[in-house]
Amino acid sequence: MAPFDRLTNLLPGRRGAPLGPVGESLLGGLLADPAVTRALAWIERSGDQFTEEQVRICEIPAPPFGEEARGDYLAGRFRELGLSGVHRDEVGNVIGLFPGTEGPGTEGAGEASWLVVSAHLDTVFPAGTDVTVRRVGKRLHAPGIGDDVAGLALLPALIEALREGAILPAAPLAFVATVGEEGEGDLRGVRHLFAQGRLAGRIGRFISFDGAGVEWLTHQALGSRRYRIRVDGPGGHSWGDFGVVHPVHALSKIIARLADYPAPSSPRTTFNVGRIEGGESVNVIPTSAWMDVDLRSAGEAELSQIEEFLLAETHRTVQEENRLRRARSHPLTLTTELIGSRPSGEIPLADPLVQTAIGVTRALGIEPILSRASTDANLPIHLGIPAITLGAGGVSGDPHRLTEWYDPTGREEGYRRALLLILALTGIASRPA
Repeated sequence: MAPFDRLTNLLPGRRGAPLGPVGESLLGGLLADPAVTRALAWIERSGDQFTEEQVRICEIPAPPFGEEARGDYLAGRFRELGLSGVHRDEVGNVIGLFPGTEGPGTEGAGEASWLVVSAHLDTVFPAGTDVTVRRVGKRLHAPGIGDDVAGLALLPALIEALREGAILPAAPLAFVATVGEEGEGDLRGVRHLFAQGRLAGRIGRFISFDGAGVEWLTHQALGSRRYRIRVDGPGGHSWGDFGVVHPVHALSKIIARLADYPAPSSPRTTFNVGRIEGGESVNVIPTSAWMDVDLRSAGEAELSQIEEFLLAETHRTVQEENRLRRARSHPLTLTTELIGSRPSGEIPLADPLVQTAIGVTRALGIEPILSRASTDANLPIHLGIPAITLGAGGVSGDPHRLTEWYDPTGREEGYRRALLLILALTGIASRPA
């Protein structure tokens, strides 16, 4: 039986698409290697262990800018599993090097040969959110259980699978749990990793595991701009001071003008007012109000265009309000703050990293869906460093909601894909006979 048939037969009822030369040349040797067979077999029988790991990680809160406790847990797991050089960097990323792959120059300058395998620590949920996991049948219910606890739970599983198979990757391999992927974190963890961390300048390829599933393969970065727009005024009583400049009314007009923006479908461009706050009481004219606006586009030029539109209309609206209404003691004042800027870009389909990921995914009987998204991979993609984002397996729903859930059905599929992809990229170091 051919190696590819053996792997596909692990998945009853599923038939793989043609692998092509990349998949055949890379996977043939791997699937014939007894060490890889041992590692894959361990993954098959360890589902309960994976579930318990996922629950433990999820129940450690990791709100925006509050990932320290969850990071400490991952650092501890990295040390338990024998990674070397485990540390928290200046911004909180947790980094561990697979032992034996460090090679010369780990701490100094070196060739860009490292493969980084990562997942993000943070969630979108604020401090105080109940992250207790509820089990309903197979399903796990908790905020963040899929995004990105599914990815984080994969990291120690991969390390342990390599150990179970006594596999030594032939190229430098680092495992990283990043901070600041979500929302206002603005990719601060991955920015530091590539610009100032110990591996800066030496990362040759980057894989982010973000959420569940195995179909989506993201090799295109979705750019975004995020603004906090604040308007301040004199305030007053809703009856006695009616007619004075009004922060909420001004923001409402800005929103109405943004809602009329002719966002193109190609390149796809979107806008969203995600939060709006202000005021003290129903019968009080607010002294201040603010809103958060998210702009996204598959095209850098279109993103700049909608950004210019938002800022121009914001200034124009506030000026109009000050001309038309009573300013009383002072007019409306405007503050615009850029709270997030994610770069766009694309790794070509022909890139060996993308082609290898496609080949391994097809070997599992799955035709990958190529996509564009906003993930940790945005930064290296923008820098021209081969990078992709993949799901970690299983099925999830309601991301970024309190009702988020995860079903481990098919999780081992994602874990197998991740292990085979890493080894296809790094190769296996020769071992004594």
